[in-house]
Amino acid sequence: MRPITPDMISQSMVNMTEADLRLMTLPGLHETVWDEREFLGWRDVHHSTKGYLVFWAGDELLGLMVRAAQSPMPAGQSAICALCHTQQPAPQVSLFTAPKTGDEGIRGNTVGTYLCADLACSLLIRIQPAESENLPRPERLVRKKSLGLRDRLENFSRRVRCLDAA
Repeated sequence: MRPITPDMISQSMVNMTEADLRLMTLPGLHETVWDEREFLGWRDVHHSTKGYLVFWAGDELLGLMVRAAQSPMPAGQSAICALCHTQQPAPQVSLFTAPKTGDEGIRGNTVGTYLCADLACSLLIRIQPAESENLPRPERLVRKKSLGLRDRLENFSRRVRCLDAA
């Protein structure tokens, strides 16, 4: 991911009202390792159900507000994040909804998906699995996961922006 600034983040948000933007808490960016991220994702420290995803789609910076379900998934089960495809304990995955843009959003329509509860997919795909002869080299595996994650994130944003019928 290319570096971004707080102003760029605010300007990139496609599914937020002016009131939402005023309430948004921005993350600290000073320690961000941009080369190891497909997107910037964070939970709002002042609004426990709000989260944000910001990423580059070509030369366009896109930002999405998402809201987590208020109750966690049940413990003792596992779940898979729709973006990074990481399987983990169910409470570490949450159902998130994103308000749609335009007339659909004005009518209150949303798009939902299951995501890592901490929105740290970029970190999870870089955790190296145990050595195995059947796995590709670690850098190839991360590259493959990275491309898939970016693709799924762009598809999700297309649904939020009402660019796809689904």
